[in-house]
Amino acid sequence: MSIYSNYETVIGIEVHTELSTNTKAFCSCTTKFGGEENTHCCPVCVGMPGAMPVLNEKVVEYGVRAGLATNCSINKYSYQDRKNYFYPDLAKGYQVTQDKLPLCYDGHIDIEVEDKIKRIGITRIHLEEDTGKLTHDQDGSLIDYNRCGVPLIETVSEPDINSAQEARAYLETLRNIFIYIGVSDCKMNEGSFRTDVNISVRKKGDKELGTRTEMKNLNSFSNVVKSIEAETKRQIDLIEAGGEVIQETRRWDEASQTTVSMRTKGEAADYRYFRDEDLRPVILEDQYIENIGKSLPELANAKKARYMEEYDLNDYDAGQLVESQKIAKFFEDAVETCNNPKEVANWIMREIFRLLDETEKEEAAIPFEARLLGEMIKLIDAGTISNNIAKQVFEEMWKTGKNPEAIVEEKGLKQINDDDALIEMAKEVLDSNEQSVKDYLGGNKRALKALMGQMMKKTRGKANPQKVNEILVNMLKEME
Repeated sequence: MSIYSNYETVIGIEVHTELSTNTKAFCSCTTKFGGEENTHCCPVCVGMPGAMPVLNEKVVEYGVRAGLATNCSINKYSYQDRKNYFYPDLAKGYQVTQDKLPLCYDGHIDIEVEDKIKRIGITRIHLEEDTGKLTHDQDGSLIDYNRCGVPLIETVSEPDINSAQEARAYLETLRNIFIYIGVSDCKMNEGSFRTDVNISVRKKGDKELGTRTEMKNLNSFSNVVKSIEAETKRQIDLIEAGGEVIQETRRWDEASQTTVSMRTKGEAADYRYFRDEDLRPVILEDQYIENIGKSLPELANAKKARYMEEYDLNDYDAGQLVESQKIAKFFEDAVETCNNPKEVANWIMREIFRLLDETEKEEAAIPFEARLLGEMIKLIDAGTISNNIAKQVFEEMWKTGKNPEAIVEEKGLKQINDDDALIEMAKEVLDSNEQSVKDYLGGNKRALKALMGQMMKKTRGKANPQKVNEILVNMLKEME
């Protein structure tokens, strides 16, 4: 038995999520990503003497939305604190955050790992402002304050996560929730969803937590998984060798595929929190919280369960469809048109996902309305076109965005269903393919496929394949 199986990993995760407000937390500067350095900031952002901040009400609304969507209780009275520390990316020498009275507390979300549901507790979600961005090179360091003051929510989990796979599932679920409720775009490549992971190990059965290390600013789910696995192994190897894990901040090094020490960390940093008297307290009424709760959309887990129940989809298909809110809406709109959910799901998962992947485009780039996919499926169900012809129609829809019925008319793609016409063509095919006929009559039933192929070639794929099969079999029986 491996020594690693004697240990348990204990993980807590902090997630900083930039909110999708138009303006910053305490001023009217834009939150738009990018832009020339130091052009999206003002005296409030950089803490100039005499500049007075005013809390953006939308920030509070989005914070409450996030809290309710993650089953948190909402503090009806909270306030802003100053977290004091000196670092170049923090121009005013403190960060506005919430310490003792966070906006949201005592929540949870459910995650699914290896077909099992596990509940992960959420300690708190609090409001915070982002800091500036430092760029380092051999000549020195440069500071861009465009991001300074962009509103964040920090979501702090309980140490309920016990593996890299659970950590990934937690982050994917949380990100999905925040996108669904519209509080953030959660683009990791733009820093809208940043993760710090606290990791410790202990012998199985032990109650006391081990000494933890913190992995800062992991920028992808794959790096979260790799860093947790590497850091877990490092800590176990250290303990087994007689050493001790020290509390420190580490980072993931992609080149060496290891975690690397950045700085040691004491039991608690002395940030000298105190209330920011420049900002009024946040006082919420029950009706305000209730109205926000009523405005929340159906979340992915609930939508998945409904798809399985209402549309009889399997677990995998339903899970794929609800992963993106845009795809889920597209699916529902198409089903409303054709009332054939399984076919809609098949076309989305086989063709739309394939083309989006090939063109490296997001879900919003589907070049036709959902109802048109529904209209195409109605043509298949009515026998107007075959599944093979439908693929040609779909490709044309993707290129042009045209109505499928118009494409069928323009290109003459209607399925041939006329029995008399098909019988005449079948006679010609049997007469010109004597060897295949002999093979079939001699017991080689696979020869029927060759005859079917000749029929479809003759009709340019427009013949109804079920009727063609039936006609050929009946005619061959008569020849026996």
